[in-house]
Amino acid sequence: MARRLLIRPGAIGDFIVSLPALEFLRDDYTEVWTANATTSLGRFADRARSISSVGLDRLAITHDDDVVERLRKFDSIHSWYGTAHTAFRERVEALGLPFTFYDALPSGPLNAVDFYLNQVGAPLGTKPHIECRLQRRTELAVIHPFASNLEKRWPMESFQELAERLEHLGRVQWCRGPEEQLDHSYFVENLYELGTWLASASVYIGNDSGISHLAAAVGTPVVAMFGPTDPALWAPRGERVTVFSLDSPVEEVYETASKLLFA
Repeated sequence: MARRLLIRPGAIGDFIVSLPALEFLRDDYTEVWTANATTSLGRFADRARSISSVGLDRLAITHDDDVVERLRKFDSIHSWYGTAHTAFRERVEALGLPFTFYDALPSGPLNAVDFYLNQVGAPLGTKPHIECRLQRRTELAVIHPFASNLEKRWPMESFQELAERLEHLGRVQWCRGPEEQLDHSYFVENLYELGTWLASASVYIGNDSGISHLAAAVGTPVVAMFGPTDPALWAPRGERVTVFSLDSPVEEVYETASKLLFA
């Protein structure tokens, strides 16, 4: 039985846009090592572990015999970790470990999903998909007004105005991440559980963030506010994704979101 290891570090969105490429690389037995936050999304693999828990960050730095022993159990290792880390790559080469390295940061003109698919020789065009427990879709609008970079955020007052208008049509629920503060908002640390909840919404509105990619991957209609990043490269890929710029007026976003609420 062929044993394959996939190592994909990075933020939530980085992992999700890589999912089709990772799934293409599945073998008889597949493990994925990733950031702690995204291990719950590695459900396509036989096992998902956090990079910190396996000690990969110690390789070529300090005592690493236990890490080497873990790595030797695999027949092939595909890694987006350590590509630019010279000492790491030299240690891997000296040990004769079966690594294939990939650049972790995409560059145009391909959408990030296709960039990673192209890296592994897979057909382009596949959308990230996370299978969730069956949820009955409700007339619920979910708003996630955050992003890791403040420059990627549509103004909070615009989100608030949009929420007030949508509340006249149905339920509105705000959500947040573990490091974000927002009164009366929904929070669950496990990303798969969050995705399951998002799958029950009629529409999701958010910024250029990992949670927007998560919503699209579970099949929820997404309205994504984008800037200054290029949506051609980083916009979520899903069946129903609409992208607006950060200078878009509330009225314009409301027209799209309200239609999706009852679609």
